[in-house]
Amino acid sequence: MQYYVKADAPFEGNGSKERPFRHINDAARIALPGDEVLVAPGIYRETVDPRHAGKEDARITYRSIEPLGAVITGAEPICGWTPYEGDVWTVRVNNGVFGAYNPYTTYVCGDWYFAPTVRHTGAVFFNDAMMYETVTLEECIAAEADPCAWDAEASTWKWYTEQDGDETVLYANFHGKDPNQEKTEILVRRNCFMPEQEGISYITVSGFDINKAATTWAPPAAYQDGMIGPHWSKGWIIEDCEIWGSKCCGISLGKYLDPENDMYFYTKRVKSPTQMERDAVCRGQYHGWLKENIGSHIIRRCNVHHCEQTGIVGRMGAVFSIIEDCHIHHVCNSQQLGGAETAGIKLHAAIDVTIRRNHIHNCIMGVWLDWEAQGARISQNLMYNNQKPEGVGHAMGAMFNCDVFVEVGHGPTLVDNNILLSKVSFVLPSQGQAFVHNLACGSFGLINSGVDSVINGQREPRYTPYHIRHRTEVAGFMTILHGDDRIYNNIFFQKYPVTDPEKTPQNNDYEVVGTACFDIFPSYEEWYANFQMGEEPHMGKLALTHFGHLPVWVDGNAYLNGADISKHDTNYVAPEAKDVYCDLVEEDGALVLKTNIFDLIGDFRTGVINSDILGKAFEPEQRFEEPDGTAIIFNTDYFGNHAGVSVIPGPFVEGGTSIRVL
Repeated sequence: MQYYVKADAPFEGNGSKERPFRHINDAARIALPGDEVLVAPGIYRETVDPRHAGKEDARITYRSIEPLGAVITGAEPICGWTPYEGDVWTVRVNNGVFGAYNPYTTYVCGDWYFAPTVRHTGAVFFNDAMMYETVTLEECIAAEADPCAWDAEASTWKWYTEQDGDETVLYANFHGKDPNQEKTEILVRRNCFMPEQEGISYITVSGFDINKAATTWAPPAAYQDGMIGPHWSKGWIIEDCEIWGSKCCGISLGKYLDPENDMYFYTKRVKSPTQMERDAVCRGQYHGWLKENIGSHIIRRCNVHHCEQTGIVGRMGAVFSIIEDCHIHHVCNSQQLGGAETAGIKLHAAIDVTIRRNHIHNCIMGVWLDWEAQGARISQNLMYNNQKPEGVGHAMGAMFNCDVFVEVGHGPTLVDNNILLSKVSFVLPSQGQAFVHNLACGSFGLINSGVDSVINGQREPRYTPYHIRHRTEVAGFMTILHGDDRIYNNIFFQKYPVTDPEKTPQNNDYEVVGTACFDIFPSYEEWYANFQMGEEPHMGKLALTHFGHLPVWVDGNAYLNGADISKHDTNYVAPEAKDVYCDLVEEDGALVLKTNIFDLIGDFRTGVINSDILGKAFEPEQRFEEPDGTAIIFNTDYFGNHAGVSVIPGPFVEGGTSIRVL
């Protein structure tokens, strides 16, 4: 069955081609497995709440007839502005328009939110740009640039709100423009396309422009909303969409609402937030967190941008999913929101999640995999400028910057064939990672650091779960021992200068590129010798090794421009050249990597890596392998080109001085 929707239909219809619905949600109430909802170009100011699930072999598909022609938005136009003072105008809105959820009385706040609780989930948009909220009317009038905003000029466009009886009063500084003559909107709805009920599985959303919603802060032990998301179900496909302008998150692959553990730390405070994370994992099993029920989503070819918490967020609901061929950029740039859930992609429990061929830049972080990145693979991505601009201040509550952050996981987590051009490539308060065939122009950070806290004078270990292989069921909990890393066939290039030699690899913004920071870990032979094989085991003596560092493997890498070299790497190339360059430039609409690195590497060749060489991550005893358990042979590159029996370091089968990467 096909249903038709047309925003400017002359009257309410029945969904036929001759008499289309005016609202997508009219079709969403009745669409059944196998049905297709065809949406004509137009603006749809509504929240789409699908009522019925599709089936694996009979999906329900929502399709914009014209790519990006159908716009689903959580904003409403607002006119009737009157001059107030200087460039500031004001308008009043009756609170009845908001229903049960008023974004101008609801604050951005909650677990793991570190910025002041002074910003609302609502916002004013002027010509499609989100304005900056002020705490006082005087700040709105002054319109001074925010020293922590990544775009200083944009931060001078201010708005302020207060309540007066049953009205929301808005003030905004329009810099001499007349808001009644321009495109001026305010956020009204919390979501754009998200089922209220759980288990609405096997939905396809294709080709929509989804924008501007008053989403809430989405920490991991809480209900996570976004402008669009499957809400604790299985098998969604979100494709060819533009998703932008969220106050917090763009796409949510996140957690269900658990009233007994929702924002527990923020509301009850008597247990630590980390304990609530452990509870959330275990309670998830009771709430149906199984491979048969949850995850296996696909997000592909989407343009996700200008969201102020994350582009894509998820806690447990993203398991077994694929995020591919997306453009994710300009995330958390206003720096008005701050906390431990900000990145282009931020996932907890990325079990068997594949993140590949994405273009990620100008985000506070590129990809952040927190807890249980077991079987996760980050492959063939281009990342750059995931760092605040020079001279910009550090906002209260803001996180640090990097391309890839893997936190308190036990692995196996695989990072391969990526181009990483930001100042910090990897931050790793974790273990069980493999880095294979990457080009890294930035450093490693938080090596042997960033895991446990010292409270009341004693160490408080941060125990995190690991799982039955390729499943969600919990196999055990363990603190992070550090190490258990494999670093093969990468290029490490010291692109950025070392400005502070006092920084160590234990810092999150360590500046020295290379692998010498792994010298604190033993080789496998050194580690294994401690177990006294052939002797009667002694629990007390072996405890020193059971809670000591795990081994590392480093081999076949290239080091340039002073990048330092691990003692474990005995098969490497380190050309002595001073004028090394590696720059990303735009040429005729394409992104091109200009570099002489491959000329300097010359004839150096190394061996092909595979799953057997990488072995098993220590704690879960799981191979670095495909989600279906088959082996990986690393003989294809960033482009998918096939290599022969020997390879060069880095993400390309063949080098070059001018390589089109996008």
